[in-house]
Amino acid sequence: MQISLYKFCRALTVSLFIGSAAAIPFSAHAQNNPIPVENFFKSSQISNVMFSPDGKNVAMLAAGANDRLVLAVMEVDKLKPKIVAGYEKTDVVFFNWVNNQRLVFGVGDRSIGDGDRYKGSGLFAINKDGNELRELIATGDTGSKFRVLNGYHNFLDVTHVPDSNDVYITRSTGTRKTPSYTLMKLNTLNGYNEIIQTPTNSVSFMIDKSGEVRVAETSQDNFTAVHYKDPATQQWRKLIEYNNVTGHGFSPAFIAPDGQFYVTSANKNDTVSVYRFDLEKNKLDDTPVVATKGFDFQGNFVFNKKENKLLGVHYESDAYSTLWLDDKWNSVQKTVDAALPNTANLIWGPESGNNDIVIVHSFSDVHPGSYMLFNTETKKFVPIGDVHPEINSKTMSYKDFVRIKVRDGMEIPAYITLPKNSSGKNLPMVVMVHGGPYVRGGHWEWNRETQFLASRGYAVLEPDFRGSTGYGTKLFRAGWKQWGLAMQDDVTDATKWAIAQGYADPQRICIAGASYGGYATLMGLIKEPDLYRCGISWVGVTDINYLFDVTWSDTSGSAWTRYGMPLMIGDQTKDAEQLKATSPVAQAHRLTKPLILAYGVADRRVPLVHGEQFKKAAPKDAKIEWITYPNEGHGWRTLKNNVDFWTRAEQFLNENTAVK
Repeated sequence: MQISLYKFCRALTVSLFIGSAAAIPFSAHAQNNPIPVENFFKSSQISNVMFSPDGKNVAMLAAGANDRLVLAVMEVDKLKPKIVAGYEKTDVVFFNWVNNQRLVFGVGDRSIGDGDRYKGSGLFAINKDGNELRELIATGDTGSKFRVLNGYHNFLDVTHVPDSNDVYITRSTGTRKTPSYTLMKLNTLNGYNEIIQTPTNSVSFMIDKSGEVRVAETSQDNFTAVHYKDPATQQWRKLIEYNNVTGHGFSPAFIAPDGQFYVTSANKNDTVSVYRFDLEKNKLDDTPVVATKGFDFQGNFVFNKKENKLLGVHYESDAYSTLWLDDKWNSVQKTVDAALPNTANLIWGPESGNNDIVIVHSFSDVHPGSYMLFNTETKKFVPIGDVHPEINSKTMSYKDFVRIKVRDGMEIPAYITLPKNSSGKNLPMVVMVHGGPYVRGGHWEWNRETQFLASRGYAVLEPDFRGSTGYGTKLFRAGWKQWGLAMQDDVTDATKWAIAQGYADPQRICIAGASYGGYATLMGLIKEPDLYRCGISWVGVTDINYLFDVTWSDTSGSAWTRYGMPLMIGDQTKDAEQLKATSPVAQAHRLTKPLILAYGVADRRVPLVHGEQFKKAAPKDAKIEWITYPNEGHGWRTLKNNVDFWTRAEQFLNENTAVK
């Protein structure tokens, strides 16, 4: 099954029409007035809408009093939500159905920064009617109550067995240098727990549809192994062991109800696809089950557990879509898409496979998302809620996917957003460089930072430079040991492409980014002072050697530091000169353009010393706006700090790019 689709949801308007009724209401906004900064950075108002296994109830997280997330449940035939768990000083941050009557949920505080996140965490279980509440994992580091586990435990999965009250949890038993986890089964009614035997040094687990642990991944140094527990013998056997830095292995994807095991792997090709792993022959099938042309497979599979049938595949290529293998579900998708033509519409039903009522998650580049129920018999929609009701999709700006040829002939993917109601030409522009860097940066969805900048009149360019994942091995590996070199050249060439297309005014371009994106911002200002008027770097790396040497970083001593970084970023001994030449701190004396330099004081991924040393090394007359947030970590979590930072960024951009 080869998927190669280019899907963009485009129309003159982007209202969501429910049958013949009026559009789902969004907050009105006069386009002549700037949208308040806080509207872009408020927390989601609804998420995780999920059927009970039998499909008779729907549970969700929704904003309640004081904007706290609560767990609500409603019967599908009555549509009257009831809050079953909600708190004044903390949020319900995730949940799952244990069975048709019982749910498990976790709590945490959305209003605090990373520096305070140890407060108010924990795991609980409750019945759908609000009874039988039980604390399972304590809200602190130690559990003093009877049969309450301490904070070193974490929820993993439910058993997917209809009458079971058990869930799976993990307990951290390793170290940063050698991480490992113990798997446990926990009864949500009485707190009883038992350890499940798994291979030594296990770091991840997969539960099959009969409720048994079936797959475990182990990790030691730079090697990963995948183990399978044979249901006939109940013995573990190793399927593969491979170097997880250089690759050429596979990752567990899912176990079908019939026990078939599927994995993701490049399998000697450029892009990652889904393959069935033949457990008898101990090898991958020759032909992939699903391949997304030009993209590494990212998605999930929809099964009818009762009929043991694969119904379809939700996947992401340049945008999000679904391939249905079942005629009835394909028909439902076409009906939904016809009613909601301007959005990506992901639909799913309960584990039972009944699709009389389905959940629809509808979203796009300009619409943060809505959840609704759709009756496949009556063809009627019932709105559940908007993710960000304060956002009017009609005022948001379209995002388009492009591929840009850079100086050595390689093509890099990118997304370009042009501000709503602009000419689309000769615009001030922000080049937004993603962090990671070994991740996929761009997605066809509503992005709060991109849309905020576009609302202020800026074009936004988001390049997936070499080293980015999601687009194949060639692009990914081309970025190895290329920090400040070819990776930076890709950002430069993408910027010049936007100028050549007429989108960007060459005299009004700013570069911005967080983490690695912050590093690229600093290197961009240093290497290309004539290209960028200013830079905004937050939680940015300022010296590669600090990634190795700062012992209070959360990666210090890890296998990534010992094996991955020397190969993919640079070896401190063999590549010493290169690391110095591509160090923003070592090159800070060359800074001539205005810069915002911002850090979270509690950041353990890129500690504050990165920023302090760059500021110290920069010229005394450098125009650096220094910003720190005491309780934030690697990025801003609180609304207050996001509003403060982006208000400052807006003023900074106005001063340095002179929006006309």
